[in-house]
Amino acid sequence: MEEKIEKENPEKKEKLKKTKEIDKKEKKIAIENIKRVANRFFNSIGFPIFIGILLFLKTIFFYLNTISIRETIDKATVLGTIAFLATVFCMICALPNRGRTVTTIVVDILLSIILFADNVYHTYSSSVLSVAQIMNLQYGEEIMDTLPMLIQAKEILYFLDILLIIVLLCTKVVKIQKKAKTNWKMKLAKTTVGIIAIVLFLKIDVDFIEKTKEDPFNKDMQVKKSTIYGYHISDIENTINIKKQAKYTTKEVLLADYDKLKEEYDEKYGKTNYDLQGIAKEKNVIILQLESIQNFVIHKEINGKEITPNLNKFINENIEISNMFMQSYSSTADSEFSTVTSLYPMENGMSYSRYYTNAYDDIFTMFDNAGYTTSYMHGNHGFFWNRENVYKNFEVENIELKDSFADTSENIMGYLSDELLYTQAVEKLKGYDMPFVSYIVSASSHTSFSLDGLEDRSKVSIDVGKYKDTFFGNYLESVNYADYAFGIFIDKLKEANLYDDTVILLFGDHNGMDMYNEEMLDFLQETELNLTDTDIKLNYIRVACGMKIPGIENIKIEKPVSKLDIKPTFAYLIDGDEGFSLGTNMFTRKDFICLNNERIVTSRYYFDEKWYQIKNGAEIKLEELPQDERKLLEDYYEKMRKELDISISISINNLLK
Repeated sequence: MEEKIEKENPEKKEKLKKTKEIDKKEKKIAIENIKRVANRFFNSIGFPIFIGILLFLKTIFFYLNTISIRETIDKATVLGTIAFLATVFCMICALPNRGRTVTTIVVDILLSIILFADNVYHTYSSSVLSVAQIMNLQYGEEIMDTLPMLIQAKEILYFLDILLIIVLLCTKVVKIQKKAKTNWKMKLAKTTVGIIAIVLFLKIDVDFIEKTKEDPFNKDMQVKKSTIYGYHISDIENTINIKKQAKYTTKEVLLADYDKLKEEYDEKYGKTNYDLQGIAKEKNVIILQLESIQNFVIHKEINGKEITPNLNKFINENIEISNMFMQSYSSTADSEFSTVTSLYPMENGMSYSRYYTNAYDDIFTMFDNAGYTTSYMHGNHGFFWNRENVYKNFEVENIELKDSFADTSENIMGYLSDELLYTQAVEKLKGYDMPFVSYIVSASSHTSFSLDGLEDRSKVSIDVGKYKDTFFGNYLESVNYADYAFGIFIDKLKEANLYDDTVILLFGDHNGMDMYNEEMLDFLQETELNLTDTDIKLNYIRVACGMKIPGIENIKIEKPVSKLDIKPTFAYLIDGDEGFSLGTNMFTRKDFICLNNERIVTSRYYFDEKWYQIKNGAEIKLEELPQDERKLLEDYYEKMRKELDISISISINNLLK
């Protein structure tokens, strides 16, 4: 029996060996077949068609995360995207084999990066990128510090196919074939398709550019009407030929329309609700710009503690301005520009980085003409946002930037801590001839709100509870520290006898949170149960604001106001000359403001491509309104476009020189 088994075993072993060899060969053949099929597809016309479909799906994904986050995607946007991608990939299909495959991969990578970058930036500023921002790369740290909080896991979808292609190429599963031979009929067909595609591409591009001109200041509408790709094509053309964006080319024509506009405002809104003209004449003035402080944190508590106790106290005792709106969905520099010049900023800090040598009727000149010592203070270096050159152009007497402060031992987020800034600012103010005006810019509550560098965390007095270690929780903590430092500032002013007889205006420069941050919306819904989309959009652009005028107490301004109104308001209070200003005195009865992206906020309505009622967020259909009400809304829109045309023309053509 044992001998039999010994005789059988070698046969079984041999049989098993042959079976394994056959399986191995079959697997090898199967793998080779898979490689052959993959290579055939990878180097065929089917590959660019497949990538074109994927890019279409990525673009739809982009729209759903940005311009259509709370609404359906416009049919025109979808059809335009299909038309653009179809013509691009028809041109690619007309290329020879090797060129077709390489170009497909390059286009896929390029457009995926554009979609990803636009998505991240839209989360950051509710706007899409412009090619002009290449000039601002030196200031990229503002958004780079925030990237970890802005990038979402789902955005890997923009690059999954690219990662797969890289893996397949690196493992040599697929290879880019050399140029294949084609007969004359195929060459003729490809050439014909290519020519037709190029003609269609140029026609589509012209149509896209024309559509963007219908809404020259509204990027979201440009994207909806001409697709994200059409927007970028138009943006490149506009950047190259930027002077074409300016409606006014001569000062005389501009001033004629400006004077007419101001006369209409004076006639309709000129009356003031309070008799305060000249009340602040020869009194000291402090203009305090608070980094990222939105209005929704004012008078709010979390886990039984006020988020901003010192700001609350200041506002309660003085003048609360509950509807101050930022002028641009962009940078701190834009806020400063609007405040100083009473003009709309060229978005993304361009007013400070590119147009800083222009002549403006600035707020410092106004105060200087009234006999004030002028100063600007910020705990950052002078090269950031070109501030040193900007404020020299404004002829500020005392430019106090980071290097001019003796104690720079504590830096938060790379900037001089608010506490050190305020403490040393008061010392500098004590040495100025009076009356003085000082524009002070805080920075500790800067994105990404981690308070990195704060030595004593006990200065944060709130417990954010369930929001701990979230972007929103970090925001609340940084706002709470900024409020603590503000309290120190007020105490130091009082100790120096500079508080009682000084006018103080404080305001947030821009939003801190992105519009639809989930934790923030959860927090808002605890106190605002019927939160509409209009409420959310207004919350995004509404910043904290309060004002102290010696002798004036417990006033509340609820009508919409903006940074453009600050210079005319101070001109009214010191009985000075406001010069060229698109804003109006806050104490008058003007009941609407505009943003530089074609948004309008009135006492009752909000315009964001369409009109909405602020009270309930309901969309307004103009054709259903009474004639006088419809005319009112149309007049708001006309005035907004007039103001934006005037402002952009001044910046581009330097028409106030």
